[in-house]
Amino acid sequence: MIQLNVIPGYAEAMPADPDMSNTRRMVADAYSYVTPRIFPHARLIHTSVEAAELLGMDKTQTMSEQFLKVFSGQEVYPGTHPYAMAYAGHQFGNWAGQLGDGRAINLFEVEHNGRWAVQLKGAGETPYSRHADGLAVLRSSIREHLCSEAMHHLGVPTTRSLCLIETGEKVVRDMFYDGHPKLEPGAVVCRLSPTFIRFGNFEFFAAKKDKEKLTRLLDYTINQSFPHIAISSKDAYIDMFKDVCNLTIDLIMEWKRVGFVHGVMNTDNMSIAGLTLDYGPYGWIDRYDEDWTPNTTDSGQKRYRFGQQDYIALWNLYQLANALYPCIGDVDALQDVLKTTEMDIPQKYYTMMSKKMGLRYVDQDIALHVDELRELMQSSGIDMTIFFWILSDVDWEAVELNQENILRLIQPALYRELSHSEAEKWHKWFEKYLMFLKKDKSNVVERQQRMKSVNPKYVLRNYMAQLAIEQAYEGEYNLIDELYEMLKRPYTDQKEYDHWHKLIPDWAIDRPGSSTLSCSS
Repeated sequence: MIQLNVIPGYAEAMPADPDMSNTRRMVADAYSYVTPRIFPHARLIHTSVEAAELLGMDKTQTMSEQFLKVFSGQEVYPGTHPYAMAYAGHQFGNWAGQLGDGRAINLFEVEHNGRWAVQLKGAGETPYSRHADGLAVLRSSIREHLCSEAMHHLGVPTTRSLCLIETGEKVVRDMFYDGHPKLEPGAVVCRLSPTFIRFGNFEFFAAKKDKEKLTRLLDYTINQSFPHIAISSKDAYIDMFKDVCNLTIDLIMEWKRVGFVHGVMNTDNMSIAGLTLDYGPYGWIDRYDEDWTPNTTDSGQKRYRFGQQDYIALWNLYQLANALYPCIGDVDALQDVLKTTEMDIPQKYYTMMSKKMGLRYVDQDIALHVDELRELMQSSGIDMTIFFWILSDVDWEAVELNQENILRLIQPALYRELSHSEAEKWHKWFEKYLMFLKKDKSNVVERQQRMKSVNPKYVLRNYMAQLAIEQAYEGEYNLIDELYEMLKRPYTDQKEYDHWHKLIPDWAIDRPGSSTLSCSS
């Protein structure tokens, strides 16, 4: 029997008169009660036992029939009332108005070594589904489940994924919106997070000019996510905004550290707690390219490309500032926070990159060296993950720095042969790098340990997830298990998984699902 310490959460803190129906409508309140769809043929595909432990469950409980029923939505846990949240947002730089949990249903909140909101994605229609069905397909659900847990083990702030459940029903999806819809297996992912509040929740009430509920939401958010801030303080709301700015930019630096591209940084996909939220058409940098985005919808504008994510986050913070203004009422204070945040971005970036390079300090010379590295990686199209692992693994002070040795050592990260002039540039870069290493005066072993704590050997490249998806569509799930286990230790040299530590195969370069994705799920 599953016993959960269910506690009052968002719905109880934002009292309203929510519509008990599932009808599509414009919603004035913070949420609407909904009933998850029942899938009589649902079956459990994979569970993160570590995520289950966050809720106070052990492995045996995750294998029970009740676990399947509760976390697929077939059984409502006693004393709880599932609901969907209303929010608004800016999508691709344009105001989209009311949005909301179109395919997410919040089950309840649990307290066990922290506070966890539990949410189903793909469990059926809500009042915010607009013209969609509220369902999700297996391919996108596999990607979200694996990536949520992979990001956690990389040390990147993220929502978690408790389990992946196949519904036993088919869902119609047009993967690339090109007029070729297909029937695909449906699935539900159970997501966990300290909070699912987004920038868009605040934009929702600000757009409606509902200051009372905006204030209530701010007070609730401070209580739950920023308890060190005293609500009674006259600066409480601006202090919260400062924290959100810091958490948000810190998150983007973590994305850039591991080479992650979110793909859809709309304000409704930005967590107020600085967590990676809503895994859609994401991807990892293979060939280093700051202009790359995995999202086909963004292929022309490239608004959410890898190299621009920090400044898009800043743009989103400006929209949040606009939403909070009715309660803060101080333009200068908000602008000061935003200006400080903008100035912090390059400092945080160069600090992060210096750590990846094994340096314990950062100055103007190192910043210039980082910029030279970015230009070299961009022009050479080198594999970012493999390159930094090599940088972490080799004792460069013991290497005779000539072109031949340098090319031999970085060869595993190269997708093509370098020209003589390119090789010479790499040679000069490594000569400067060695100078910085010597100036740092780090113990070689300690430096390598530090570098291997921030430079992963394994990340969830799109082609890996695609292979797991294709296998799952044939009814086999071994690759999901294998990738999940490998990605729990991304900074550890796991020889049994060396077949995943390599350049992406040629077949994956232009293959749908491996190189390009859409928001379709």
